Order: sequence, then C-alpha cells, then structure tokens
Amino acid sequence: MNTGFLKVAVHTGDDAIPVPNAKIIVSDPSGKIRYQAKTDAGGMAGNFVLAAPNKSLTLDPENRKPAYSTYNIDITADGYVTKHISNVPIVDTQTCILQENMQPLTDENIVTTDEYLDLAPLALLLPVENRQADIPPLQPEGIAEAADPLPFMPVDDVRPDGSDDADSRIITGGARIPDYITVHLGIPTNASARNLRIRFSDYVKNVTSGEIYSTWPQSSLEANIHAIVTFVLNRVYTEWYRSRGYNFDITNSTSYDMNYRDGGPVFENISRLVDQIFNVYARRIGFENPYFTEFCNGSTVSCPGMSQWGTVTLANQGRSPLEILRFYYPKDLELITSNNIGGVTESYPGSALSIGSQGAPVKRIQDQLNRIRVNYPLITQISNPNGTFGQDTADAVRVFQRTFNMTADGIVGRATWNKINFIFLAVTKLAELNGEGIRVSIGEAPPNVVLSAGARGNHVLELQFILNYLSLFYPSIPTVIQDGVFESRTKNSVIEFQKAFELTPDGIVGPATWNKLYAAYRGTEENVPMPPAPTPTPPAPGRPQFPGTSLRLGSTGANVRLMQSFLNVINAVYPTVPKLTADGIFGQQTEGAVKAFQQAAFLTPDGIIGPITWDKIVDAYLRASGQEGVDLTYPGTPLRAGSRGNTVRLMQTFLSDIRASYPSLPLITVDGIFGPNTEAAVIGFQRLFGLVPDGVIGPATWYAIIEQRNNR
Repeated sequence: MNTGFLKVAVHTGDDAIPVPNAKIIVSDPSGKIRYQAKTDAGGMAGNFVLAAPNKSLTLDPENRKPAYSTYNIDITADGYVTKHISNVPIVDTQTCILQENMQPLTDENIVTTDEYLDLAPLALLLPVENRQADIPPLQPEGIAEAADPLPFMPVDDVRPDGSDDADSRIITGGARIPDYITVHLGIPTNASARNLRIRFSDYVKNVTSGEIYSTWPQSSLEANIHAIVTFVLNRVYTEWYRSRGYNFDITNSTSYDMNYRDGGPVFENISRLVDQIFNVYARRIGFENPYFTEFCNGSTVSCPGMSQWGTVTLANQGRSPLEILRFYYPKDLELITSNNIGGVTESYPGSALSIGSQGAPVKRIQDQLNRIRVNYPLITQISNPNGTFGQDTADAVRVFQRTFNMTADGIVGRATWNKINFIFLAVTKLAELNGEGIRVSIGEAPPNVVLSAGARGNHVLELQFILNYLSLFYPSIPTVIQDGVFESRTKNSVIEFQKAFELTPDGIVGPATWNKLYAAYRGTEENVPMPPAPTPTPPAPGRPQFPGTSLRLGSTGANVRLMQSFLNVINAVYPTVPKLTADGIFGQQTEGAVKAFQQAAFLTPDGIIGPITWDKIVDAYLRASGQEGVDLTYPGTPLRAGSRGNTVRLMQTFLSDIRASYPSLPLITVDGIFGPNTEAAVIGFQRLFGLVPDGVIGPATWYAIIEQRNNR
C-alpha cells in the first residue's frame, strides 16, 4: 500500500497563539473516520498515515487524473468557529501540513455557522479555459505605470560558492519582499469576493503546493518557486491591480493569476524550500523590475512562458533552477536575493548560528525565543540569554523548528532566523494591541455615534484599534493606521469587516456595525486565552528601555525628548526622517518623523512609539552615532570629582563633542578621570542649559548631555 502523511497545525491570531486540545477528525470521501486526535500545547496533531496513489503518477505528464487521494478534516475547539476542510490532498511519500488559523466566536454568537472550505484541485489539472487564458497584456518588460513603486536597495554582486560563471551570479539586495500581500478570492471584477491578508512566504507555500506536485526534482521545484515569487512581486511592484483602482495585490483566479486556495495545505518539502528562497526572484540584467514570469502546465495548455511539466524534464537532465528559467525566459535573466524583507527587523548575520557562536545576533535570538515561549510553552527556556549559543539555546531552537515544521537541527540558518523574526513580531504585536486596548478604554456599550469618511477624533481611534485587533483573527480585515482620521484605508477596512459579518458593506459605522464590532472584540477577549505578560528582560547594555506606555500625539516629557533627539541623529542615516526640535512635546512634526522612520524601517507607519518602534529607534540611533554596545543608561550613582571609569570617559567624550558648538565650555582630556577640568566643563554645561551648576552628573545632567550631544 502506498501512503502519505498528514499533520495539522491549529493557531489563532496570525500564528501568535497555538490552539491546544482542538479536536481533529480525519475522514475519507465516504465519511469513514480514519483518525481522531487532539492538538498538543503547540497546536500540532499528526503524523497521520493515509493511503495514496503511487508516486509514479505524479511524475507522468500524460496522467490527467489526480495523482493523490483526498480526505476531509474537521477541526473543533472551544470558543472558535468549527472548520470543515474537504478534498485535502495526500501524496505518496509526502507530508501534507494543514495550517489553520481559527476565528473566535463572538460574545453574541454572531458567527454561528461552521466554516466550510472545499479545496480546488491541483492547478495542473484545471481545464484549458481556466488556466491564465485572459491575462491582460503588460507593457514591454512587464513594467506597468506604478503610482508609488516599492523601494529598491543598492545591490552588491555575490558569486555562489564555487562558481566562475558570471551569468549564474546571485545579487544581494533588490526589491522589498512584502511581509503581507492582499489576495482577492475571485476574478478582479467580483466586488463581493473577499480579500485576505496573507503573509508573503505563506502565500508562496500555498500557491506552490496548489500548482505542482511536491514529488518533482528539487531543481524543478526551485525553478517553479522562483517563477511564482517573481510573478507575484511583478504584480506588487508594478501595482498592477492597485493602480487600476482595486484594493488588492493579486487574485486567486487562474485566469489571471495563480492558484491560491483559502485554507489549503502546504507540503513539508515545499515549505522548507520556500523558507530558504522566498526572497529570491528573477529579473533581466539592466532592469529593476521583477520579470513577468508567465507559466502554464505545458501538457493541456501551452503559453509563451514556462512549462511546469517541462521543468521536470529539464531538471532530470541536470539543469539548475536558473538554467531552467533561462530555457523559457530571456537568456539575460538573473536571480536576485533580496535582504530587504518586510517583517524581518534585523538582517540575517551572514552565517549560521550554532553551539559556540557568540555576540549580539545570538542574544537577539535568545531574547526572541524566550518571548515566543510565553505563547508557545513547549519551547524550552533559555535560562541565561547572554549572547553565547549553548545547549539550552540549541534545544529551544530545535523545539521552535519542530513547532513550525522546519528541519529540527538546532541551528539558526537564514530560514530559521527569518521565521523566528516573523513569529516574534506576531506575538509582540498581539501583546502590544492587547495592552493598547486598556489605553483605548473600550466601553461596555458601543458609542452612540455614526462614523463615515472624513470623521476625526477618539471614536475613530477606537474604531481603528478594534479593526487592527480583529485583523489578527480575521485575515479578510485589513490593518489601518491608528491616527484618529477616517480616511480611505479605514473605510476599506470597515467594508471588509462588514462583508465578513454579513452587514451592508457601505463603509459607514452605524449602530449595527458598532454592535458587531464590539461583539467580535468581546468574543475574542472571552474565547482566546491571552498568554500572561512575559517577565521583563533585564536592560541590555547600551539600550534605554521602553517606558511601558506608548508615546503618541499629545505625549510630553523626557522620553519624548529622548526619542526626538535620537531621531535627529538617525536623520544622517535615514534622510527621509525630518529634523525635530527636541522639546519633549509629541506634536504633529514628531508624529510625522516617527511615521517616516517607521516607513523606512518597514514598520506599520502609525506614528506611535510602542515597544517595537522604540527598540528600532534605539537600534538605529546606536548604529548612526557609532555607539553600538555603549551603555547610555544612567549608571545609578552620580559622577563627581574623583570618579573614574568608562562612564566618565563617555561623558567626557560627549562634552568634547558639545564644545564644538559651545566653545565657551572648558577644554577637557578624555581620560576617564573626573578631575577639576571635567568638573568645570560640567558646571559650564549646567549653566548653559538651565541646570543646577553643582558640577555633579546626576540623572538630569546625564540625559541632558546625551540629548545635547545628539542635537549638535
């Protein structure tokens, strides 16, 4: 008997929270139950062994029938909408992973019906008339007029190891890989079809698993993944749909785009390949845009682009993925590896981290894993996250990798680094929004006010918060910028919410929409067990710590002044971030500078300094000022005549820098000794800036010196 394998992963909150004890029922098409199980603490169930046709059928282009068996999966969990997924494909020797994000029930049981997902067949088997038959013609080289093209980074040529062929070069840099894309579940003109916000790498895994067989040779799989990545990046980069007035990036109609299946599974080997190369795309030498990589199955359909079945033949001839692409597309095609990845807050350090590795990248991974562990308790704790990669770090990495269906080797390579970043951002975003709910003060009853485009104020801010919170659990609801202004993006999010909850999709928030917004929000609060607040990590050297409360329009005080001064220094690296007056008042100019920084750093540009934005500003400041690794935290003891050490040397350095703008300050020697000249310089500084002129560097003088040094 030929068999394949099935794993089921059940999460909620955009993978931020696993759903344990979910009941999984696996049945065959006749309704006979084959397996019943419950998910573990990490939300996983399986491996289920299931019958499947012989693998050889998946390698035969003349075979017109499905070379896989299908099964039906039911997922039930307390507090969530029950899911029924039919026609889940099982392929001989392959592991199929069904990854389902569950939607919470509302407190008024608005969503009472179960969710049914009937998966479409593999795209290779679709009829001729349904396979990219009506793709609108693109302009030459696939360049469309884009309203605001995605940014490109400078590129540096890097030869693959062992290669002396200039044509096979890989270039590091290039187009920004979006963290999420919006997929329209229908043809472009079907306004009633839902839009889904999907993580980019998950989209590529889903489409690849729905387009071709996972049994194909690796070079064939990689060539197809490159073509899929490039196709969707072409759509995003050229704003093919958005420049035509649509509010999505791509459709799931194979008459126009690619076979994305809502709720569809991925195959384990494809998932691992995509984790490695989701940021590699094709372009022609001399062109910036991702090439338009049209393709078709090559058996029942032919097209000017790549034949999917043909890639199998070429791979069996020993051709590399790039050689396969050049067989179908122009000969001057090159592959670009972009490090400009949305959702990755710190670039991969360049080499894998393993036992014995040391340094800041190790410390970063340790802190992130310990934070993820709060939501995923199966991940073992790293008891001493000190930047040294020991056995406990390897064990935690290995559990993380198993939890997210990666190769469990305990080594942090590029794929694991990126995945840890993605999940860390998901869990911290949920925690940040959960804490934000306290500040927004959601009332017991919805406000008695009607909101529509053009409205402003606290009620709009409350609406935007609820929409952002629900977007983590309902992928059809797009995120918005929480700025208290009801603009087009907020209206679009309201419309998608109304579609999801079967309301009139008019973009107006009246009593019915308010009631369902509150019911959905309350239901999420009641049914999703939020993880406990993590134990704060001890302050890292060189890092002023987040004060615990987000800074936003209207905030005042020393923390605002500190961020303003840091942003002024960052201006040297990010020229789009405007210079500010460091007055401690969070006004519109400061909000604009924060948004500009967030856009440059690929964060949500909401103009609010929460913990993630705070840390990114501090990181950028330390790099821009050449102080990475320098402790800027007040040492706890005043510095005065007779003090010695690195903290004295730091203050002497800063005072010397300030003297360039204020030559009346005495000249001092930077020697780490607090002598009479240093005391005189401190007194002179204190008099200049309205501080008590006692010659002692206490907290007020310490941070004032840092601030003035930043504002030079």
